[in-house]
Amino acid sequence: MTDQRALVERIATHCETYKGGIASRSMGQTALNLGLYAGLVAAMFVSLSYGAYWLFALLTLPAAGILTRLFTVQHDCGHGSYFQSRAANNRLGQLISVLTFTPYGSWRDAHNRHHASSGNLSRRGVGGIDTLTVAEFKGLSPWKRFAYRVYRNPLVILLIGPPLYIVLMQRLPLAGALPFAETYIPLETRYIWRSVLALNIALVAFYGGLAMLFGPGTVALVFLPPVVMAAWAGGWLFYVQHQYEDTYWEEGKEWNFQEAAVLGSSYYELPAVLQWFTGNIGLHHIHHLCSLIPNYRLQECFDSSEDLKSLPRMSLGQSLKSVPLSLWDEEGRKLISFKSA
Repeated sequence: MTDQRALVERIATHCETYKGGIASRSMGQTALNLGLYAGLVAAMFVSLSYGAYWLFALLTLPAAGILTRLFTVQHDCGHGSYFQSRAANNRLGQLISVLTFTPYGSWRDAHNRHHASSGNLSRRGVGGIDTLTVAEFKGLSPWKRFAYRVYRNPLVILLIGPPLYIVLMQRLPLAGALPFAETYIPLETRYIWRSVLALNIALVAFYGGLAMLFGPGTVALVFLPPVVMAAWAGGWLFYVQHQYEDTYWEEGKEWNFQEAAVLGSSYYELPAVLQWFTGNIGLHHIHHLCSLIPNYRLQECFDSSEDLKSLPRMSLGQSLKSVPLSLWDEEGRKLISFKSA
């Protein structure tokens, strides 16, 4: 335990040197991402107008990839890591939220709450995926046990849930997690209303204006498939970053922020093209340890540390094994499936 804590502290000290956005790199990345997305969307409109549906289908995938990358920028803005100016972070995050359908303010605060409590059994609820212990699950009523099983079903949590949440549920002030556990901590409702309604108005104005020019069917056909596909990608990434067999969970007094970040957040080793589209978010252990490191500096931070290179990695194939895992076994100290429980 002493050696493990010393390793984590060395990594934390190393990561501190990479925090803070570089204005020129942030602006260049933003311009590239927005330019690529605008170009792809324009090409999709043109391909539909000429009946080139095969081209339209081909363009949808990279559009979803760029939208995923844009969400990473919005995510960095929410952490205050993209620009030195808080106002600049907030303005860019609010702008991108019109494309990602995700209310910037309420999502930012819920996600930062997730960072502050990830892996803490005494502070679960907001900004993360609900995870119960074996004992908690067995203590639920039959109805709540059934509801938790449905919630954790791969079809629900990975396929149906992410686009449903992004497109529909975020239009209502329901930005908290489902309160299965007694440790559920709600967000302040009035603030959620303000953030959600502001984005809803912006969505109506932006997409309503486009619908008047191109028709509502065409606008929906161009923008919704990339949003749904990006939701699938984001949902999977968010799931696999903390839901794996030897992840980290501790009770409040034993919980340690740095250990939770390094040991309870995966290093998801992705092919280079997927790493680019996901904004290096596979280096999630670094991100949780120091959320002030912008996405474009995560790889630099990793490459310059032998300690980081020594930590376990998760491949695409290995990540699939985490799909059935749904309960934290406090005795075995690992995440297990309903069948194993």
